[in-house]
This record gives sequence, C-alpha cells and structure tokens, in this order.
Amino acid sequence: MFVLTLLADTIRIPPPLLSQPTLTSIQTEIEKRYPNKIIIDVGLVLCPYGPPVQIGDGVLVPGDGGAHHQVLFQCVVFRPFVEEVLVGTVTDCNEEGVCVNVGGFFDQVFIPAYWMLNPSRFDEAAGVWVWVPAYDDVAGQEGEDGANNDAADVDDNDNDENDAEGAESSQQQQQQQPSEENRFEIEIGAEIRFKVKSVNFTRITTTMKGVQATTTTTTASTGAFGFNGTSAPPTAASAITENSGSANNDGTIPSDGAGVRRRSSSADLSDSANRPAPMQIVGSICEDGLGLTSWWAGSSGEGEDEEGHDDQGDEFEEQYDEEGDYNEDYLNP
Repeated sequence: MFVLTLLADTIRIPPPLLSQPTLTSIQTEIEKRYPNKIIIDVGLVLCPYGPPVQIGDGVLVPGDGGAHHQVLFQCVVFRPFVEEVLVGTVTDCNEEGVCVNVGGFFDQVFIPAYWMLNPSRFDEAAGVWVWVPAYDDVAGQEGEDGANNDAADVDDNDNDENDAEGAESSQQQQQQQPSEENRFEIEIGAEIRFKVKSVNFTRITTTMKGVQATTTTTTASTGAFGFNGTSAPPTAASAITENSGSANNDGTIPSDGAGVRRRSSSADLSDSANRPAPMQIVGSICEDGLGLTSWWAGSSGEGEDEEGHDDQGDEFEEQYDEEGDYNEDYLNP
C-alpha cells in the first residue's frame, strides 16, 4: 500500500533561503511542494523520506535571484498494488456502487455494482446496498419439495395443476424467508474490507480540440516493495522525473518482468462540468471474507471454539482408556 519512490526534480531555492545550508533549504522546498500531491502513474505522495539522495550544483538564471538545483530524493507514496486487500470506511452508496475512504486521507475508492457479492441489490428506500445470501439448507429444502411434488404428479395426474401451484407458492415463501432474515446492509460509516482490482490515473490537458482527459489503467500487480516490483534500493537511472512524468528518457517505466497491463483511453471534457479524479481505485467485495468486517466477525470465533472443544476431547481420551478406567500412564508418561 505504501512504497518508496525515487523522484528527480529541479528545486528552486528562493533568495531568502540562500543564507541557510543548501540541504536545509532544499528539504524545506520539497516539504512545501510534494506532500498531498498526486503524480500520474506514481501515486499520492504523503511525505519525503530522509534527506535527498543527490544534490546537483546550483544554477543561476538571468532575471531570477534564486538558485536551481537538480535533486534526487525519496518519497513515501500511497499506491496499493492490484489484488491487495484494504480496509476502509463507506462514505456513500448509489445505484452504481459504493464509495469508500481509506485511512481518512484518500476517498477516491469506488466499488462498482458488478463487483458486489452475489446476490446483491440496491435498496432505493434505505439508500444502501443489500446482500441477501442463499444458504445451502434452503436450497436443499427446495430440492426435497420438488422431488415430493414430482412423485405426487406421477401418482395422481389429475392434480397436476394444483401440485404445480403448491410447489410455486412454497418456493416463493422459501425465497422470501432468507431475504427477511439474512439481510446484510452496507451502511454508511461502516468498516469495509475490499480487494483492489485496478488503479486509474487521469491526466487532464487543454489542447486545440478542447479539454482532454487521458486515463491510464493498471490491472495487474506492480509489486509490494517498490514501484517496479523490486526490493532493491533505487538508483538514479530509475528515478521518476516530475517534469516529464516518466521513469526513463524513453518515457517508459522500469519493470522487473512482472505482469503489468496498462491501457490508455482519451475523452473530451469540453462539454462536461464534472472532471474525473486524477487517481481512482476500483475495488471488489465479490469474494468470501470481503465486505463489512462485521459480517465475518463471528466466523473466526466459532472456529476457535471448535478447536478448543477438540483439544478438550483429546485430553479426555488420554486420561481414560476405552473401558472408562483411569489411565495411570497419563500421570507417568
């Protein structure tokens, strides 16, 4: 979820800070510029990490009293990898899906309707998504009722219509029963566990054709230890330049061979009032164990209780033999 990324940028030291040490002045300017900033194809920068790795010589530009330095530095970046499981808070529900906030600092997480647990539906009256699971015991009762109805049809062909109506009514009652008893709502403000399916970055530019939005979607894992999936320390060759937004001179991002699929798409936003977020995470709860944490809170406790009972049974068997007499070897192993 959090990675260290090496960035390269030209840092300008204003004249009032020239009296201070160069390292202190550069760190001050980095802390002003980068925290809470989204870099396309990198992630959300949280804070700088440690002192700068490398500082170039200062360059003076005519008409400017500040000094310009080429600097390499590391930052802590929020960028979850695909298939990572995160925990957040539900902020909004609508017919399209559920909006989630992660950690209180990133609220551009969206769980679409097609990534909900099945069967799920949107309750317009309550304004929440509802999951109504169908358990195996209900399905088994439906199968037994259907078999009994089929046997009745063979014995008495005259009552086929009545038997069919009875079977339909019983099935309808059984379908309505779990919807009332086993109703799990995704309430606003509840804690939810989801899995990351894709990370989208959108770059908005103004061209001769109007306002254009280019979205890059990552649908495979890039690694958990670093931006390029490796745990090795970063080098200057793999630094991401802020001005160009790319990792290398050819505009590509270094990779260690991990499966990364990127798709780019452009859209015209000249007539649109709503601008897309520069970074968005698409999540999924379509697996067991995902969804509200309160849904699965009792499942782990039940398993621990069962293991405890098994251990007590094994201890009882060691104390007494098959005939019920006390085992003396238990005290003197």
